[in-house]
Amino acid sequence: MAKRETTVTIERVIQQRRKDLGGFEVGRVLPYGPRRMVGPFIFFDHMGPARFDPGFPANVDVRPHPHIGLSTLSYLFDGQITHRDSVGAIQEIKPGEVNWMTAGKGITHSERFEHLRHEGGRMDGIQAWIALPQADEETDPGFVHFGADELVRHDEAGLSAVLIAGEAFGAKSKVPVHSPLFYVHWTLQPGARAQLPAEYPERAAYVARGQVEVEGQTYSEGQMLVFAPGQPVLFTGVTEAIVMLLGGQPVGPRFIEWNFVSSSKDRIEQAKADWRAGRMKLPDADDQEFIPLPGDPPPEANPMS
Repeated sequence: MAKRETTVTIERVIQQRRKDLGGFEVGRVLPYGPRRMVGPFIFFDHMGPARFDPGFPANVDVRPHPHIGLSTLSYLFDGQITHRDSVGAIQEIKPGEVNWMTAGKGITHSERFEHLRHEGGRMDGIQAWIALPQADEETDPGFVHFGADELVRHDEAGLSAVLIAGEAFGAKSKVPVHSPLFYVHWTLQPGARAQLPAEYPERAAYVARGQVEVEGQTYSEGQMLVFAPGQPVLFTGVTEAIVMLLGGQPVGPRFIEWNFVSSSKDRIEQAKADWRAGRMKLPDADDQEFIPLPGDPPPEANPMS
């Protein structure tokens, strides 16, 4: 009898690394050693899950800080965040909504947990960074927000899918991306099956909650599966599970240091110098404090004053 060949689609499994950001833990997934990017996705943090009591200290907030060369995408399962940035946007983000901020040649923003501080509750969500193509790295900064009712949804027996950004499964999101990519939120019920097609050269899936089975193995919350190109991938829900699908066309290698992403080391050094010297405008609605460069002394005053 001829031996049956098995196609292995999983190239790597990345386990989140828990990181304390000063009173608030995240699970960092990307960048990861030998696999720094998946398509244009260069950074992927699972915020929480965590539960807060009312009145928790303000040092849990993410104070104003800078970015260049990327877009940030914030997406929540639970909780609420107040976004303020240097192009004038002030926006509450709630579960199922999309905050898409393009840094381009430079932006600063803060992320405050004001609602949770007042009400208490659970925080659980994902922040991803998407590297801009080299031609767009110095584009003007900008910000857009999309409510949950503006996103493309698909529901069938045992599966709920939301297209957050890009194009996938024959649908296109309204979110203004800069390169071919996809970002999808799946909710699978136990026993439900769903397939990720092979249309992009780089693909991954992050298990944000519960357990799923892929190729006869069970994967759990906090694990990212990175897939080889060319083959569809079948998922089966083991428990009720949330899976984030991501990937796209690669944009080329990038340097990443602190909050800066660029195809040029010199550009990152310039951004560091600009931030240290106070040449990057703080948000008008949140300009009384900021995060210094790692290794710099704590700030004594607003560098723009």
